[in-house]
Amino acid sequence: MVILLAAVTNPPAGTPVKFKTIIEPFGIKAVEPIRQITDAQRGAAIRAARYNAFQLRADDVLIDLLTDSGTGAMSVHQWAGMMKGDESYAGGRSFYAFEKTVREITRFKHVIPTHQGRAAEHILCSAMLKTGALAPTTRTSTPRARTSSTGAPRR
Repeated sequence: MVILLAAVTNPPAGTPVKFKTIIEPFGIKAVEPIRQITDAQRGAAIRAARYNAFQLRADDVLIDLLTDSGTGAMSVHQWAGMMKGDESYAGGRSFYAFEKTVREITRFKHVIPTHQGRAAEHILCSAMLKTGALAPTTRTSTPRARTSSTGAPRR
């Protein structure tokens, strides 16, 4: 079927081809087994956690929509970057490559790399929000805590 489809829809040489496919247009380099539980097991886990997502065991969660730590496989370029990375504590090539790219994209003068979104959020809120400043309402607990710790009211 694929050969026949390719033969029938092949455009003239040099014409860009736009494929419609049900497969991902990339290869996955790392996999992690995920425990799948039944509806009954999931219901029991949720009740045992008293309907509090923070009390659920990670093994009882199939798709984690709570975390901000990322759920996808890394690209081949990300893996290569890790292998090429300079692990110097200060002044490493990796930082300067990162800084250059961030500045090109954002045009920001200052670049402060952080290991996680929560750390960046803490730095940003500490620097930008002062007592009496208006902070947007947030739906998740960590941004809410960050804005509250600055004394800024939420709206």
